[in-house]
Amino acid sequence: MANISFTAGQFPASLRTGLVTPLLKKSGLDADDFKNYRPVANLSTFSKILERLALARLKSHITSSPNFCPLQSAYRQLHSTETALVKIVDDMLAAMDRGHAVTVIGLDMSAAFEAVCRHTLIDRLLSDFGVSGTCLRWIASYLSDRSSSVRVNSTSSPAVTTHFGVPQGSVLEPVLFRAYVAPVGRPIGHTGIDFHRCR
Repeated sequence: MANISFTAGQFPASLRTGLVTPLLKKSGLDADDFKNYRPVANLSTFSKILERLALARLKSHITSSPNFCPLQSAYRQLHSTETALVKIVDDMLAAMDRGHAVTVIGLDMSAAFEAVCRHTLIDRLLSDFGVSGTCLRWIASYLSDRSSSVRVNSTSSPAVTTHFGVPQGSVLEPVLFRAYVAPVGRPIGHTGIDFHRCR
């Protein structure tokens, strides 16, 4: 079935539904406040197998592209928040050694994965990373007509179609998000200002 899916450029429609379980971010928080919950998405086992096969082909292609931001720490092997902090502190100390003033500005993107415009992501995969043909059709199919239902205890809500975002709980989620935000650092890089991206 995996070979048929990739050859046809179609992700099976029956695998495009996720089951979301809200879990308290930490014990002791007010259970009546929705902000205190983290949605944990579960996808079918076969969906995860297909995604891993796709990731094995897509990840190296994305990360080897000259349009991939090398100053990206999260969701990469041998990169983490620790390596990001080391890079930032090193840049600061080097700038101070050269007699430059240093200012640190942080930007946090709230609900970043859920806000991805899927049409923009598909366009970016084509224009910036050269993903085309059957592969691009497969990714477009994978992202389209997705739905989610919420499960609390033993009760599940009706499935609702989602029009934005990359699927939560997917192994493809990080690499697709990195491709989506790849151009963000380019205007900054042209100014000569040092920057680093954790997401």
